[in-house]
Order: sequence, then C-alpha cells, then structure tokens
Amino acid sequence: MNNAQDIDAATILSMAKRRGILWPAYEIYGGLAGFFDYGPLGTRLRENIFNIWRRYFVFGERCAEITTPDVTPENVFIASGHVEEFEDHMVQCSKCSAAFRADHLLADVDPDVDADNLDLAGLEQALNELNIVCPDCHGSLSSPKPVNLMFETEIGLGNSRHGYLRPETAQGIFINFQNLYRYFREKLPFGAAQIGRCYRNEISPRQGMVRLREMTLAELEYFFNPKDERFEKVGRVLDDSLVLVLRPGTELQLTVAEALEKNVINSEIMAYFVGLTQRFLIEVGLDKNKLRFRKHQPTEMAHYAKECWDAEALTSFGWLELVGIANRSAYDLSAHIKASGQELSAFIPYDEPIERKVPTVKIDMKALGPLFKTDAGRIKAALESLPIDQLKDQENIKVSVDGQEFDVPNNCFTIKMEHEKITGERIIPNVIEPSFGMDRITYTLLEHSYVEVEPPADVETETDDSAEEGSAAKYRVLTFNPYVAPISVGVFPLMPKDGLDKMAQEINAVLQKNNIRTYHDESGSIGRRYARMDEVGTPYCVTVDYESKDDQSVTIRDRDSHSQVRVKIDELVVVLDKLILEKPL
Repeated sequence: MNNAQDIDAATILSMAKRRGILWPAYEIYGGLAGFFDYGPLGTRLRENIFNIWRRYFVFGERCAEITTPDVTPENVFIASGHVEEFEDHMVQCSKCSAAFRADHLLADVDPDVDADNLDLAGLEQALNELNIVCPDCHGSLSSPKPVNLMFETEIGLGNSRHGYLRPETAQGIFINFQNLYRYFREKLPFGAAQIGRCYRNEISPRQGMVRLREMTLAELEYFFNPKDERFEKVGRVLDDSLVLVLRPGTELQLTVAEALEKNVINSEIMAYFVGLTQRFLIEVGLDKNKLRFRKHQPTEMAHYAKECWDAEALTSFGWLELVGIANRSAYDLSAHIKASGQELSAFIPYDEPIERKVPTVKIDMKALGPLFKTDAGRIKAALESLPIDQLKDQENIKVSVDGQEFDVPNNCFTIKMEHEKITGERIIPNVIEPSFGMDRITYTLLEHSYVEVEPPADVETETDDSAEEGSAAKYRVLTFNPYVAPISVGVFPLMPKDGLDKMAQEINAVLQKNNIRTYHDESGSIGRRYARMDEVGTPYCVTVDYESKDDQSVTIRDRDSHSQVRVKIDELVVVLDKLILEKPL
C-alpha cells in the first residue's frame, strides 16, 4: 500500500485534475503560477473541511464568525506593521530576468543551511559561497533585496486611496474589536473567526498547491485577559499526546499536561489550541503519525508574535506547515489604538471593589468667574484635565485654551484627597491566533488519503492519461472519512434499462432531498463505476438490481471492506445517515 512518502505531487495533481478536484487556473491561456481552481469535487471537499473547522473553532468555543472585505486601505497595514515587515528576499537573474526567493535557492542547493536565521548580508554571503546561479538559464544573480509581498491597488477613482489585497484575515477582526466586545456582552474571553481569501504576491511560487498567490485562510482571534493564567478548557486535551520539535534535531513526545509541566508550551491557552488543532487535523483525516508541532525560533518569529507553534505534516515535499498558532500578545490592538486614536480595550471587574484615596482638583468658581468671565468655563475644564502633579505647589498655572494662554492663580482651585471606589480596570486584551492554511490542509489530505492497492474482485479498473502505454491500469483509492468525502453515496442501476435506471434516479432524488451528497452514474460496467467512486473517496455505493423490483431493497457497498448488505429502500436514508455521520473513535 502506498502512502504520502511513496508518491509525488504530480501523481496527486494528475488524479485530482482528472476527477474534478483541482484544476490549474487559466489553463487555456497557459496557466498562471500560484493559482488553482477547485472543481466540483474539490469545492465540496473543501466545504466539508470548513464545516469541521467551524465545529471545532466556532461552535465549540465562545466564538462568532464574521466576514470582512478583501480590499483594505493602506493605513490599516501601516499600523499593523505589514507595510514595513511583510517581506521576503528576492534575487533576479541578470540574463533571463527570472526572480527567485533567496532562501528557497539556498535550501535547494544545501538543505542544511538555516536560511530563516540569515539576515540580508548572511543570505548574500551564503549565495556567493555556494556559487548559486539561475536554475533556469545559469545566469548570474543579483544581490538579494527585500520585497513586500502584498498586492497593491487603488481604491476609487479620482481622489483614490492606496490599498492592498489582504495577506491575512486577522486585521479585519482586530479593527472590529469594539463591535465584537459589545456583541459578547463586554466579557472576556471570546473569539472571532473568519474564513476568507487572502493574497500574497509570492516571488516564485512553486510546488503546486503548497505556495499560492491566492489562498484561503481560516483564522481565529481569541481575546483573553493576560493576567488570568488559568484556562479551564485545557482539561479537555491534557491527555492528548503531541510530537513537539523545540529546535532542529530535538523532538519530544509529550502529553499536553507534560508539555505544560515542563514549560515546553508556555501557557494553558496556547496548549489548549495546540491540542485542539491536532484533534481537528486528525478528524479531517490526516495521519496522526505524520503530524508534529514545531516551535518557532526567536529569529524566525513574525513581527507580531510572542510565541508560535507550527502544525506540520509529512508530505512528499517533506514537513509542510499547515497551521500557525501564535500568541500575538496585545500587538495588533495596541498598534490600531495608536494609529486610529480609538478605544480598543476591555474592562475587567474586580472580585471586590477597591477603595483608595485619590487627589482631586476642586475649582472655586467664585474666584475663577470674576477673573476670567466668559472664558471661565473653558478654563475650568482645562484645569480639571491637567495632571495633579502640574497643579501642586504652583503660584500660577499656565492654561492653554483654543490657542490662548491664561495665568490662573492658585487661589482659584484646591487639591483634596477623596475616597474613590474602583470596581475594575481597563486592559488591552492579548490574542491567541490559530491560522489554518486550508489549501495546504486540503492537499495534504489528498496525499494522506491516497493509496494504490490490488483491485478487489468487484471493480474493473480503467486506463487513464497518466498510465504508461501497455501498463496495467492502477486501482487508486482516497480513504476519506465518510463525513469529509465530497460524494457520500454513489447511486447506480445494475443495468441502465428495464426500469432499473428509473428506480435509481428516484432513489437518488430522495437521498438528495435528505441532504445526502450523491452521484448518479449509469456509464460503463458496475465494476468501473465502483472503481471511479473509490478513486474519489466515496465511502458507499447503492446499487439497484433486478431483485430490487421484487423486494424493494438495494445493495449498499462499503468502499474499504468491499462488503455488501441488503437494505430496504424505505430504510435507506436512516441507514446511510448513520453510516456517514459515524465519527472515528
């Protein structure tokens, strides 16, 4: 049996193209690197993954899903740091003008080079020492230079605003913090989730679905009080076993509880989302034995991150990052507070109010009024806004009101100590962000689910475009979990005649009305139809045969065991629902 380590991306993408899962975008015009279309089955498959993600990270938590625009004004990304920080390093060929990522070229020539930890000068030195030239035409390469990866655009005509296509969905959530805070009744913690398209003008996208210029991210921003170190939900995942990579060559297998105890993971809330992420990936159908979590080194941390773990999967490309789980601290909210001047904070009530003495200024209007007459009211407001320290032990206070300065004698006010009851404090929440690359997860699922085995007796394989001339046709199966598979049930007449075809069509219509995803097929032999359904991961097939006319029963075939059972037609919906929704242990 083949697995993800035994195959290459070309095999997967060829099968995916032939069966309507993934298609190269703009293919009739020569294609465009970094873009893919999802065919009918790919669209269904991805939507099923989205729904599982929502169950884990929206419905299962105190979270809400929102949708924000893809086009974003420039000042948002100036505030967030993306205009300055969202960069890769490019080299360009002097002969053919092709552009490449410097770190990718280094990794291709010497996989042991830690390009993530090299600055601009270090990259240039490594390229020169290894005598790296253009891989296309062997021309000489320029010195590496930083380039911003965001797609630029102009918003509007005439007096337009400069903007970008978003490289992540997160900023739309941060900007809406105050709206979300009110929605959650002004109580932490809470989360806001978004599934959306994001855009990164990659220097030289390659490796098929692994590096895209337009992708779908599913992101959760979970806002919490950093002073509250306990996170009760972590109890759900404490016994889950994780493979953790702290640094290259250092791999540990620990439970979540052990990782917390040894301070391998720094907080309960981070540990919870690491554990929850693994559960999600396993339920989608990824192989647990090919999953690990790698901790970011300080030199590779994103500009906003305090701690970050990547969920990685073993694929034909090696270990591939699927999810980044970052502690973004209060970076984003603080940046937007500074840039916009708006309040983006939360009020944290104390268990018991605190009483304290505080100095307050009391204005004597009987003294102030006669001195300043119509300006007295504005001067009073200005005095009250000054820090107490500026008013102490001063004979005269200079106050500026609408550009005019006034000298106010100290007999116009007094400073008194008064009792004040404090019920809480305002804080800027911290954020844990699990960010999921849904395209990479979808592709990895194809690899982890793909097997080639000897065809069983009830299938008949058919030649495809990828088979070598004269070679035997391959029997391929995608072993999707039933609730993930893009087609849940194939519906066939044994023969497309004698009324069997009409019965099959009627059964297919009933199943579809009951929200069961079906595919009706009358083409070719029944063995070939089984093989086609197996290849796209359909877990069950329903066959209408000549006996069905007499006993009102049909045969259900199981993809993995090839076993068959007879079921009454009027019980079919209930039986299939149970089979499809059954979760793994």
